[in-house]
Amino acid sequence: MWFRRDLRLGDSPALLAAVEEARASGDGRVVPLFVLDPALWGPSGDVRRAYLAASLRSLDASLADALLILHGDPVRLVPQVARAASATGVHIAADFGPYGGRRDAAVESALEVPLVRTGSPYAVAPGRVTKEDGTAYRVFTPFWRGWTRHGWRAPAPPPPADVDWWMPLDCHGHPEAPDLGDLALPDAGESAALATWERYRDARLAEYAELRNRPDVAGTSAMSHHLRWGEIHPRTMLADLSASDEVFGKELCWREFYADVLAQNPSSARSSLDSRFDEDMRWTEGPQAQAMLDAWREGRTGYPFVDAGMRQLRAEGWVHNRVRMVVASFLVKDLHLPWQLGAREFMRWLRDADLASNAHGWQWTAGCGTDAAPFYRVFNPVLQGLKFDPQGDYVRRYVPELRHLDGQAVHEPWQAGDGYAHGYPERVVDHAIERDVALADFAMIKN
Repeated sequence: MWFRRDLRLGDSPALLAAVEEARASGDGRVVPLFVLDPALWGPSGDVRRAYLAASLRSLDASLADALLILHGDPVRLVPQVARAASATGVHIAADFGPYGGRRDAAVESALEVPLVRTGSPYAVAPGRVTKEDGTAYRVFTPFWRGWTRHGWRAPAPPPPADVDWWMPLDCHGHPEAPDLGDLALPDAGESAALATWERYRDARLAEYAELRNRPDVAGTSAMSHHLRWGEIHPRTMLADLSASDEVFGKELCWREFYADVLAQNPSSARSSLDSRFDEDMRWTEGPQAQAMLDAWREGRTGYPFVDAGMRQLRAEGWVHNRVRMVVASFLVKDLHLPWQLGAREFMRWLRDADLASNAHGWQWTAGCGTDAAPFYRVFNPVLQGLKFDPQGDYVRRYVPELRHLDGQAVHEPWQAGDGYAHGYPERVVDHAIERDVALADFAMIKN
């Protein structure tokens, strides 16, 4: 069993298939393998590396310390393990990412035994939900309807308790987790994922539709990193939802929609679905662009709701989804910088960084991706703060320079006589002016 984005034992059809084949062969032994691939480990930010290291330790503990961790190229190492174990097959959950698909095809060619794909990280695998003519959807709502009609299997049972886990080669050891300083990550692993989900399901799920846009309260499940690493399968969560939980179910569907879009358009990981944005759009350039990007990255744009979000990113390796949209809109439509710069920053810092969700979430906000009427949606960073952080608690949590301001005053420090008394920066741009500039720039390329 070659683990990748499925770092769990429960609800794992691929693992059950490996156990079944092992027992049918008469040997009964299963090699649990994880390959630390430099092609993925190298570009990852320290936050993702640290979380993966913790998740692997949890998985290893659930396997009685039998997880075989090798460092290097899977195309060389997976066949090496298969030969050492005299394996009859290598079992995986299918990977639909651009790199993952190429890697698996190369491993399959190098193997002397079958590479068996069972299941995927999704309730409905990419490519399964299509229009009547067989083409892929580019708009979410019809995809959601098709995804719901298609349906999904019930969660798979856990593997038998008496599986004979086997390590036929010397383990290279767990990866060293980088020092994240003051950034504290939540507990990793399958047990943590299930416990987090059960707590949220029982206590807060019924309030999700009402509270999901409020970063000042714990209204979301905070399950995105568990899903990203496969510490829980979305089927497990979907099985617990009722008809009244449709809004939450749609958020799980967004993840699958973006995976489908990326699978059909692999270049969209780094290029806009609407190529005009890469070819013709006017963007800020030169030293001014770098200065604006740095101010955005470091949470010193002078717009409290934006700055709180970017500081949360660096403090926790996570940002509330509503705030992600606001900071993304600000980068693209107020600072006039291409979405790829922001997507790269998110991939560096987010513990839940997922290529498909990140690239297409950014493109949705930037207006060059999957949306019928995209670019005209420009988030006002002040109004968004007033609406979704009505008492200013979220901003005060992450922007200490503004904690002396009460209530909604925190969103407009320029209106308070002592708003800048503790060193908070003034606004780098005027939102009203830059909104008009963005719309004018878009008008130049749309015809």
